[in-house]
Amino acid sequence: MANFLKHEGCPKCNSSDALAIYDDGSTHCFSAVCDYHTHGDGDMPEVIPIAKAKPLQMFGTVAAIPNRRISKETCMRFGVTVEYGSTGEIEKHYYPLYDVNTGEVCAAKVREVKTKNFFSNGDPKNAGFFGQQQCTTNKFITITEGELDALAVYEMFNKQYDVVSLRTGASGATKEIKDQLEWLEGYDQVVLCFDNDKAGDAALEQVKDLFSPNKLKICKLPLKDASDMLMANRVKDFTQAWWNAKVYRPDGIVAGTETWDTLVQKRQVKSIPYPWNGLNELTRGHRPYELVTITSGSGMGKSQFIREIEYDLLRRCEGNIGVLALEEDLARTSLGIMSVAANRPLHLEEDTPVDELRPFWEATLGTGRYYLFDHWGSTSADNLLARVRYMAKALDCRYVVLDHLSIVVSSQESGDERKAIDEIMTRLRTLVAETGICLFLVSHLRRSQGKAHEDGAQISLGELRGSQAIAQLSDIVIGMERDQQNENEDIRNTTTVRVLKNRYTGETGPACWLQYEKQTGRLQEVANPNVGEDF
Repeated sequence: MANFLKHEGCPKCNSSDALAIYDDGSTHCFSAVCDYHTHGDGDMPEVIPIAKAKPLQMFGTVAAIPNRRISKETCMRFGVTVEYGSTGEIEKHYYPLYDVNTGEVCAAKVREVKTKNFFSNGDPKNAGFFGQQQCTTNKFITITEGELDALAVYEMFNKQYDVVSLRTGASGATKEIKDQLEWLEGYDQVVLCFDNDKAGDAALEQVKDLFSPNKLKICKLPLKDASDMLMANRVKDFTQAWWNAKVYRPDGIVAGTETWDTLVQKRQVKSIPYPWNGLNELTRGHRPYELVTITSGSGMGKSQFIREIEYDLLRRCEGNIGVLALEEDLARTSLGIMSVAANRPLHLEEDTPVDELRPFWEATLGTGRYYLFDHWGSTSADNLLARVRYMAKALDCRYVVLDHLSIVVSSQESGDERKAIDEIMTRLRTLVAETGICLFLVSHLRRSQGKAHEDGAQISLGELRGSQAIAQLSDIVIGMERDQQNENEDIRNTTTVRVLKNRYTGETGPACWLQYEKQTGRLQEVANPNVGEDF
């Protein structure tokens, strides 16, 4: 029995390493398309049969593919042939694949027209992209998912620019591009024109970072693929999409030349005042794309503060209002909003006839501009964020209130509160940027180590409960302070509104003082009761 020594190139099929050399001088080529062998001094080595690919078979003739609007000239360029059936209709397409080392046909991909099934002849191990053998320039090249798409692109560009196709579709994109990356890098620009579907998008995500900077462009089509564009006679739309394709950059990198439209859009956004003058002097109001966090100790009137803002928005602005009040049922939230319009605490008036409530309902919830979240049993972060996105995008809510963050955090499976808050705040920040809403977020404070917040202790950013992410990712942070046990009734019922962070103007500090009126249930701006002077 002869012993194997090494692999070499085969003189018959030109395979680079399929020829086995044995110590008796015999050889045998194990290529799927070759049967070359020589005898040595001894007997031919025993060869264990292995499964081989179908032998290469190219049939048919070069002809146009009319139902795909592909010309004979294009088929000739790519070496594509067709096979006709007994009725004269095209039954099969043959797409040749060429060995990148020898330049010879090594395999063919066969497409059955009626079934749309594919199978292969020959051995594609050393094959490049479909169409690679006809590429001649080093300026532009387009890569598609399928052979018909490549032919369509060639037709729509009037046979000017190089185009190739993946052999194995989206699933094989990463391997095929890696194998030919050095060759692709020789072009000035590589344009990926994958199918406009989930598989195509997934393939783009996998390969887009393989190329050197500024090399790659991504062409997104209005239809599924290039073949569909040609068949729909949307050649102009295709070429426009191709030429308008932007150079790929990693997420977050934007060229300064691309910022003008964003700048103009932002300049057109107008600030919306708060209901209180002092707060407006420091903040200049609030704006779309802002995340405003409101915080205080317990019982400071955060919910009432929010309701005053909601009602002011209803009267002052266009756009709808979304409210996710996670500590209240729908009836309590509804009465709270209606109370502001009624200028009296309706939730405390248990004997008020229903007919008397109707006008206040019509002035607020009945306008069709309020949307509330019935949350019982469904306060998971994923669910809540999905509801906020729906309010913004489907219901045109330009202002959304989430009261409060701690309930969202408590629904998380993770026992790490800080980590949970980091994740939720990041997602909320992203959602605000995505939708353009102004989000009012209620957040609690951690327990004070010294004087309690309920006893009038001054609030700092560092006392926000759970995570620095709340302060970092908020555009404005507003704190509310009140000495609930003070002997002076005016002081006891007056809340100091303190701006803790203000990204818009940078101004912080005490903004105004709001006194709770028992008869009306409203918050009225008053002079600072501690000094007796107007702020």
